[in-house]
Amino acid sequence: MRFHDRSEAGKLLAEKLSQYASRTDVIVLALPPGGVPIGYEVAKALNTSLDILVIRSLRLPSNPELAMGAVCADGALALNQEIRISQKSPKDRCATCISEQDANSAKSRQVNPNKGASKSIYARTN
Repeated sequence: MRFHDRSEAGKLLAEKLSQYASRTDVIVLALPPGGVPIGYEVAKALNTSLDILVIRSLRLPSNPELAMGAVCADGALALNQEIRISQKSPKDRCATCISEQDANSAKSRQVNPNKGASKSIYARTN
């Protein structure tokens, strides 16, 4: 399916998710840059919160085009173990990649196109 732009994609996705409209237990999560316009339209249409999660991809030094995982501003780490193992990247090398790529510089911000700042995502999911 092709879309005119990401805004149109978000509006069409929101139609599919209409059963979640105006629920206080729903939050839309968006990853920049491409997911933000989509998430914004979904959150706006559903009258719910939007949280923008800024992450940093963890790239393999041997293949900088290949991401082996991601890290959030709070230090949460997600590794694709299949890629890590297939590329023979030891776990201690992953820690080096994180510090080399300055993962702590990632910032997270929360917005709500309908009501202002959203509650902390951690409070909403725990």
